[in-house]
Amino acid sequence: MVRQTYLLTGRRRLSQESVERAFHTAWQCWPQVAVDRDPAGWVRAVAYEYAMSPWNRLRPAHRFPDELPGEEPRRQFLEALQELPTTYRRTLLLHDGLGLGLPETAAETEASTPAAANRLVHAREAMAERLPELADTGVLRDRLRALAGAGPAPLMTPACDVRSGCERRAQMWTRAVAAATALIIAATAFTLVTAPRQYDPPISPAQQIEGVPAPQHGPHRLTEQDRELRDKLRSEPVSGPGRLLPLQG
Repeated sequence: MVRQTYLLTGRRRLSQESVERAFHTAWQCWPQVAVDRDPAGWVRAVAYEYAMSPWNRLRPAHRFPDELPGEEPRRQFLEALQELPTTYRRTLLLHDGLGLGLPETAAETEASTPAAANRLVHAREAMAERLPELADTGVLRDRLRALAGAGPAPLMTPACDVRSGCERRAQMWTRAVAAATALIIAATAFTLVTAPRQYDPPISPAQQIEGVPAPQHGPHRLTEQDRELRDKLRSEPVSGPGRLLPLQG
């Protein structure tokens, strides 16, 4: 599977990383993988998806493909394969390299059968345009299958280490989720206990009001006019001035 992923990416480290990531994911989703009709295809699809993710191009270690090794015909074939669009490359590898049927290839690439057939035809035409001897479909298949199984076996992490690593990672995530849940519950309880039950509007601070005349204590000083009016009222009879009495006659 590492060799297959290398044909898709042209990057050995990324190919190995993709396969290890696929097995980690398979172990984490083992109940789903165990009942799948094609567990190997499930793992392969995860490895291919991770390897061909465009985000890997942003990583400095995987920004450029590795230098193509081997003889000139091999390098020319790999260069032509790498120049294909990713969907064409994957369809060609699954159908002609691994020998999957067209419906299975379409299902693994999440495409309809006519779309997968169209990609396969265009991929073969592009390869034959670069290397005319590949116009023979049998030659193209033989070259792909030879490359998919050729080369030294990559150094992979033992299965027991992959399993134990997945278990440790699962335990770590379980503990992290439990700790986060407990923290949220504690924060919610603290908020409920310390939060005020009702809203008390704040009292505005006192301010000195200016421009209002100060109150005067005691009787006001009489003006001249006030004194004349007072004297006049005192000189009049108790019953009031005469003009207020009814006229007799």
